[in-house]
Amino acid sequence: MSSKKIYLVRHGQTDYNLKGVVQGSGIDAPLNDTGFQQAKAFFDYYKDVPFDKVFYTGLQRTRQSIQGFLDLGLPFESIPDLNEISWGKYEGVPMTPSEHQYYQYMLHRWSTGDLNYAIDGGESPNQVAVRLKRGMDYILKQPCETILICMHGRAIRILMAVLLEMDLRYMDVFQHQNLGLYLLQTQGNGKFMIEKYNSGDHFKE
Repeated sequence: MSSKKIYLVRHGQTDYNLKGVVQGSGIDAPLNDTGFQQAKAFFDYYKDVPFDKVFYTGLQRTRQSIQGFLDLGLPFESIPDLNEISWGKYEGVPMTPSEHQYYQYMLHRWSTGDLNYAIDGGESPNQVAVRLKRGMDYILKQPCETILICMHGRAIRILMAVLLEMDLRYMDVFQHQNLGLYLLQTQGNGKFMIEKYNSGDHFKE
């Protein structure tokens, strides 16, 4: 595999994010005004990076977040395998105290190694990891050296663990803001290292 540099960014803010409502692969919410401002700040800061191709998920909030790069005429592709985890029956549900308690219980199950555990009607981390790996294998086989990928919060946590060959139990060490950036670089052995971690440099100008 040729050397790869991956700019991995979370989508911008949606009203679901703002209101603390559960938003998974079944919620195709658009960016809100803040989200579009975040997308502009990210584009203005990174527009001169020579991206070979841009990838986003099957949900509109990721495409909207990197639309500026598409408008430059860069090659792009939607990869639904990179979609957010499905939260099942909890998607679109406000995070009430009881829902928050259940969410913490679920995270505890995952952190203790029960990675096949899924919310009713949703996906487990192991299930998501399989499709994320499939999507990334497809991307990494393409003749691209500098890549921009826009994804979702939980999916990024799982993907980072997969790319860095970490135990999925520890995926929550990856914390990221809306339109926070991870910059990953492959080494000579094909393994990835992190050059930027949840960078918000583009918000400082």
